[in-house]
Amino acid sequence: MLKPRRIFYLAATLILLAVEVLIALYVHDQFIRPYMGDVLVMIVLYCFVRIWNPDGWNGLPLFLFLFAVGVEILQYFQLPAVLGVEHNPFLRIVLGSVFDLKDILCYGVGSILLALFQRWEKADRQ
Repeated sequence: MLKPRRIFYLAATLILLAVEVLIALYVHDQFIRPYMGDVLVMIVLYCFVRIWNPDGWNGLPLFLFLFAVGVEILQYFQLPAVLGVEHNPFLRIVLGSVFDLKDILCYGVGSILLALFQRWEKADRQ
């Protein structure tokens, strides 16, 4: 049987992923797509992990930040080209293709928001 928290995080993941796709397809501005999309991706990843571990763990926002920074560093080294998938639109989007320090800043903002959420959630349970 699924815990209610798992169902919540599954629904949140699907909804936020749909929002990310809509942003990628239809929003071509100078703020939402480049910045809020990167903040939101951290929340999507967090919700996805919480499906499998609904109780979470204290270091999750930090772990996700380090993961995102690792992916960003791989973009610096042009991972899609190294793997020979630079012409595959789906993989190019998933792996990313452009290194940007501002993305790392956005991942940091998202991680801080997640840490604050975890602190609030933990206090609310007690």
